[in-house]
Amino acid sequence: MGFLVVLAQRTLYGLLLLLAVLVLNFTMINLAPGDVVDTIAADMGGASAELVAQIRAEYGLDQPVIVQLGNYIWRVFQFDLGQSYFYNRPVTEMIFERLPATLLLVFSAQIFALVVGILLGVFAAQRPNGILSHIVTLFALFGYAAPVFWTGILLLIAFSLKVPLFPVAGMRDVTVEGFFPQVLSVAHHLVLPMLTLGSIFIALYSRLCRASMLEVLGSDYVRTAKAKGLSPRDVTMKHALKNALPPVVTLAGLQFSAVISGAVLVETVFSWPGLGQLALTSILARDTPTILGILFFSALVVIVGNLLTDLVLRLIDPRVRGKA
Repeated sequence: MGFLVVLAQRTLYGLLLLLAVLVLNFTMINLAPGDVVDTIAADMGGASAELVAQIRAEYGLDQPVIVQLGNYIWRVFQFDLGQSYFYNRPVTEMIFERLPATLLLVFSAQIFALVVGILLGVFAAQRPNGILSHIVTLFALFGYAAPVFWTGILLLIAFSLKVPLFPVAGMRDVTVEGFFPQVLSVAHHLVLPMLTLGSIFIALYSRLCRASMLEVLGSDYVRTAKAKGLSPRDVTMKHALKNALPPVVTLAGLQFSAVISGAVLVETVFSWPGLGQLALTSILARDTPTILGILFFSALVVIVGNLLTDLVLRLIDPRVRGKA
């Protein structure tokens, strides 16, 4: 099947999935008890029934749920995510303000975890019973078992309070001027959040890469390559690693949703000004349009990530190029 046909097919599937996510998110939010009117009334110290009814009509909450859902989907198709109840600003504008910070954290952590995880897996597979292999196993178990917010707090205590190498919070130093100094400041602030978010995924990728490499290294074509006199480095990098990567790449795509959800906790711990901070504030304020907008963008990033994963697999693995 042609590459463009597969791309069109996967894009259509992604759009249908995104529509299903919109309906599910809207339904689940509206099934939850309470809404923004209750929050407004509580902040006012109470409100009369007439005032509550007026506020509901002003926000369109007096309409049937199916009508609200239809209006919401129609607005989304027009790239309008509504107006925030809490901030009184367009949701799309707020999300685009915060999105770069979250994407920077997510992609940095994902790339860092992939590179380090693959390297650890390859080294561990060279001597499966060696000390390095056991260290990788212990590291993987620790990284996978530790809650991401606990890891973040430990890193803050160790490298921001006890040994002040990195900043405690924020994304950059506001006193720094100039493009390159600001880039260095962002990179400096990014280190601990990236390590925190990437730690659990390093564990997953290293273990899977180790297992995949062990399977590939025992295959016939690898033994043939060794018999031809190729160096161990050429056998590992040119023959074994290329065939061991597809499961790791697949897992990376599937774990993209977990990276997004983990970023919410990491942003809270490090006061990183991304969508996670905005989501937490919106949940506490019951700001439904903002919550739905963040869920929509999160789902969009995950779907695009899975689509790119599928396309990358077709480029690096000839076995799946002809499959639908």
